[in-house]
Amino acid sequence: MIKRPVVFVTRPLPQAALKAISKYATVRLRKTDSIIPRAELLAGAKQCDILLPILTDKIDDALLAQTPRLKLIANYGAGYNNVDVESATRRGIPVTNTPDVLTETTAELAVALMLAVSRRLVETDKVMRAGNYPGWGPLMYLGHGISGKTLGVIGMGRIGTRVAEIAHHGFGMHVLYYTKHKEREVELSLGARKVGLSTLLRKADVVTLHVPLIPQTKHLISRKQLALMKPSAYLINTSRGPVVDEAALVQALTKRRIAGAGLDVYEHEPAMAPGLAKLSNAVLLPHIGSATIDTRTAMAMVAAKNIIAFIQRRSLPNCVNPPRLVRSA
Repeated sequence: MIKRPVVFVTRPLPQAALKAISKYATVRLRKTDSIIPRAELLAGAKQCDILLPILTDKIDDALLAQTPRLKLIANYGAGYNNVDVESATRRGIPVTNTPDVLTETTAELAVALMLAVSRRLVETDKVMRAGNYPGWGPLMYLGHGISGKTLGVIGMGRIGTRVAEIAHHGFGMHVLYYTKHKEREVELSLGARKVGLSTLLRKADVVTLHVPLIPQTKHLISRKQLALMKPSAYLINTSRGPVVDEAALVQALTKRRIAGAGLDVYEHEPAMAPGLAKLSNAVLLPHIGSATIDTRTAMAMVAAKNIIAFIQRRSLPNCVNPPRLVRSA
């Protein structure tokens, strides 16, 4: 690695992280807080040694083929499906992420979505703001409570486990989960039970998604899976949009095959599937799962520490490449 590497940061980040990086590298910051055009991303990546992208920046094989100077990709986010890790690995480029720091914040939002959609909070907020509240009535704006109900967790990683803990200890929810491996600690502490996907979908009152986006999880929830859910059930997605077939979800919500959905991510983000925005039984958020000041700052600081460790030739934390990668410094 050269003595004073250039780091290209594709979006404005908390100043504490940029200041930390600038002690060891020249920071070139794109100051516009919007999705970077492909041509601008390529131009910036060609002129840097270290790239600090975010989840909307597609770092694919075509881009990497044109950036021979690039030596590290320090992705800002726990997820890194925007980066072609296999292609980076072939080129000896380490890829890092920012795990752990957003667990609590994202879990909180998943639970908030459960409450918002099941109790029709957004829908009834609009009623009040429009001046259409006629006065209290026994049958008005009825929803479903979640206390004592069954939560189905798809993906019992850090975030899924934390959601299950909040739901079980806070609302007395029974926990079913679907994941590759049996999670014995979760079963002992929460009384959770590992089941097949079909069983989980049939029995859960709330289904919450916490899986990474990989080929096996794309459209994990589609028309067939939605048809298995209870008509009174809710679907919550704070993972990645393409895990859900959004067109199939719109159809299921329109025909009331399920009671509602709470979404923080979308299949073709930032766009939504046609008809989704018109549905009163969907709560729609603009990907704010980690959007607290503390969490977004912590994510940036983890990215900064990854970069600094690389520059100083120290053991690289949070590297997501296969172990066979030999780092070229």
